[in-house]
Order: sequence, then structure tokens, then C-alpha cells
Amino acid sequence: MNLLILSCGTRNKIIAYFKEALAGRGKVIAADHSPLAPALYEADEAVIIPHIQDKQYLDTLLTLCKEKQIKAIFSLIDPELNLLAKHQHDFLAIDTVPIISDADKVELCFNKYALYEFLTEKQIPTPKSYLNEHQFYQDMEKGKISFPVFVKPYNGSASAQIHKAHSSDEMEDLILNGENMMIQEFMDGIEIGADVYVDLHTGKVVSIFTKEKINMRAGETDKARSFKDEQLFEFIQSVVEETGLKGMLDIDLFKVGDQYLISEINPRFGGGYPHAYGCGVSFPKMLLNNLAGKENRVQIGEYESEIYMAKFNDVMIMPAENLAKEMMVSLSPSETAPSTQT
Repeated sequence: MNLLILSCGTRNKIIAYFKEALAGRGKVIAADHSPLAPALYEADEAVIIPHIQDKQYLDTLLTLCKEKQIKAIFSLIDPELNLLAKHQHDFLAIDTVPIISDADKVELCFNKYALYEFLTEKQIPTPKSYLNEHQFYQDMEKGKISFPVFVKPYNGSASAQIHKAHSSDEMEDLILNGENMMIQEFMDGIEIGADVYVDLHTGKVVSIFTKEKINMRAGETDKARSFKDEQLFEFIQSVVEETGLKGMLDIDLFKVGDQYLISEINPRFGGGYPHAYGCGVSFPKMLLNNLAGKENRVQIGEYESEIYMAKFNDVMIMPAENLAKEMMVSLSPSETAPSTQT
């Protein structure tokens, strides 16, 4: 059973977890468009592929899946999720399973304002959001919202271009100088992350791991503390099953007073997932069970509370002759430049 992990970048741990779960029953093949992506060298095989914007990208993936007899494929970054979702049938036609939700559900998660509208319609607590200043000022006059607020792209990822605005002038300047910006209510509360697995066969939430975020860095959880709350588990389970998402999910929430609010839902592994794995929550084993035709038992909250995670930096030193050389297409030097994702 061979797996292909796209845009592996610096996510060495994810590669290692799947190798451990497979235990020699197949290969973990890592792909990236930069030979300087460290996670490539954690895998059983490393493959250099075109950038996602290359017009040969999809054909390259399909060719790779056929040649390497790939059982399942998934990506670790947002830009590739839509592509995998839209072309699920192309992969299934060659017996490769894309681990991704349906295209409309992926798009819902990627468009943060659309997600806000969906959650609001379903009466699911979420921070107030606005696409323009007029709506915001109307609610501010009614006392429904006040400064500070967050200003961010409604289609952004990795916390890029997210700014806190303390005044009208500051907010309007950020909107004017940004692209596809939205205004979001500032949540003065506890920031929480949830790693969730939805069984591919039953569509039911079978695992939830929650952590209080202590510190963030570059949009990812840098330090965190595990905790359990049955009220939160029930809330997350009901929200996720309402969306119809499946597979690995990363959910951002806030707790303000006694209320939990959904901020974002990402249909992929989150950057803080190693915390869950370190506490015994193995999404790789759950995924391999599903790929083998087995349903996973419900194991929500089966981990210890008060376990802390702290990330740290490491380096990889590689002689030029050891860089990954296998390339599916011929690329120009500009196309092989390291990505900001790696």
C-alpha cells in the first residue's frame, strides 16, 4: 500500500508517522517542487514535481500515481486541496484514493466568509464577519461589534496578511492595501485547536483531540496544552457532521466565557497535529484502516490531559549529490526555486 504525500515541505513528522503506521507494508512517497524540502528525505522515496501552477501538474500527479501504484494521495497545504477535490474521479479512475472532501465542501472551508455564512445559517456560534465597512459600521452603531477587529483575506492560508486593527483609519488602510479582505470580530478569549478524524466509510467523527494554544508562530501552534471537555467534543462532532467533511481536519476555535465559537475549518492535517500523535491519537492508523476497507471505532477523547507540546527548530545538511533528483518533467530554474511553503 503506497501513499503519496504532496507539498511535504518541512512536515517531516507526518512522513515519519505514516512510515511507522505502514510498518513495511508499503512505501511513503513524498513530493515537493523544491529539492530543499526537508521532509523529502524522511520518506521511503522522494519525488520532485512541478509547481501547482504548472499546466502539467495534474498530468504529472496522475502519471506518478500510476507508475508508483499509489493507493492514496493527500496534500499538506491549502492550494492543492481544491485541485484534488475537483479531480477526484481522475484519481479514482486509476485506483488512487484522494483523501479529500467533496469540492464544494473544500471550497466552503477555503472561503472564510462563505464558512461564516454557513455557520450563521446553521446557528453555530462563530465570530461576526463582514465583507465591507458599511455593514461593519451599521453593526457598530447598534453596539453589536467594536474595535479592535481582525482584517484578513477571506481566501488566505497560514495566517498570511492577518492584522489587528484598533481604529477605523487602521482598518480601512488594511482593506485598501490588501486583496479579498474581510473584517472579523476580535475574540478576547482562549484560542483552541482541534484535530479531528472523520471515518471515510461511515462519515462519522471517530476521533477528536483538543488543545489550548499557548503560543503561535507563522500561523501554526508552537506551544500548547492538551485538555478534555465533553461539551466541546459534542459541539465539534455536531458541527463537523453538519458540514459533511471527511478525513483529517484541523479546526480553530475560541472559548469566550462559557461559549465555544468556530473560527476556521481546514480539511487537512494541521500544523499542530504532532501534539495529538504524541498523545497517542494516530490518524495514520485510522486512515490505513479505512483504506483497507475497515471502519474505525469511535475513540473521541482517548488521550491524556495536561500534556504539553513545544516545537523547536532543527536543520538538515545535504551535499548537492544527495538532493532528490527524480523529476517527472523538465523544469526551468525559476520553476525549481524553493517554495515559501518549504
